[in-house]
Amino acid sequence: MNSSTVAGNRVPENPLILMHRVYKYILPEVNIELRKLRRIAEQIPDPELRTQALQSMDSKKFHCQGGAIYAAMNLDQRYVLIPLIVALQTISDYLDNLCDRSTSLDPDDFRLLHQSMLDAINPTAPMQDYYALRTERNDGGYLHHLVNLCQHCVSMLPSYSIVEPYVAELVGLYSDLQVYKHIRQDLREERLLTWWDKHAKRYSNLYWNEFAAATGSTLGMFMLFTAASEENLSPEDAEAIKNIYFPHVCSLHIMLDYLIDQEEDLAGGDLNFCHYYDNQHQLVERIVTIVNRAREDVKRLPASGFHRLIIEGLLALYLSDPKVRTQSDVKAASRKLMKKSPLTRLFFWINSVWIRRLQV
Repeated sequence: MNSSTVAGNRVPENPLILMHRVYKYILPEVNIELRKLRRIAEQIPDPELRTQALQSMDSKKFHCQGGAIYAAMNLDQRYVLIPLIVALQTISDYLDNLCDRSTSLDPDDFRLLHQSMLDAINPTAPMQDYYALRTERNDGGYLHHLVNLCQHCVSMLPSYSIVEPYVAELVGLYSDLQVYKHIRQDLREERLLTWWDKHAKRYSNLYWNEFAAATGSTLGMFMLFTAASEENLSPEDAEAIKNIYFPHVCSLHIMLDYLIDQEEDLAGGDLNFCHYYDNQHQLVERIVTIVNRAREDVKRLPASGFHRLIIEGLLALYLSDPKVRTQSDVKAASRKLMKKSPLTRLFFWINSVWIRRLQV
């Protein structure tokens, strides 16, 4: 693969340098992008669509902040990468809200909604009526704006044509998951297991719920966007990046998300992939296994230290979440996962707490 220098800027492998870039460039510019999108969302005519659009920004802002960290790898291209990552993540979070709190349980409706993500990463795709199968339809052009913004940004990435098939693969899997996990409760597990049967041979070291979790992550997409910001990226490198990030880094991301949301999901009747283990001990052991495999995988990437920081940052971000303290089982699991943590993870834990305080 190429060297760890992107566009003349050394990729940060030191946590102090990375966080300097995060505080100076990433967080302020993510806030700018979100303010732009919020102004549009506030004008959505349909009250339900407006509520879900605004709530997705309020409750999931950290998704955009975390995803945009990949722009720290190539600051020269952050003016493309940050708007792109924020826009695609906002589509993801908005649609997740629409499906989670949906007035519909129609898989065709969910599939059509998520066609917007597939169109967003295809610079030549025409706009569609993504709300055609649901009652609430008038968003004042909000979703089309997000799709158009993504299309514009990907068209500006010099090597996007090389990564597009792999981005499309990951977005396709993400869309499948969103359809199957939001249909009627009595059908969800059956459909997810049937879907898993199609992929089980390729990912035989994972449990079905861990594969499903991996498909719910956007990190592989964002890493491919960042790789596409380089000139002369090879198809071999693009495929390698996808295979290094998916499944273990991606699975870790979403398993941690589900870990801290167990109580909330139980109360809301939402599917949670941490509920498919025999006990908490097995849950922790499997997450530790995924952490170790993710660490081994990223060693094959240039600037592997950056990707190791991503892994430690994920653990710190989720395990420092206030929701951990209110759930005794999750608190105990968190303690086990943080036990003998490297200084890097503790550094990110402190930064995660600090960033949350800044946003209160």
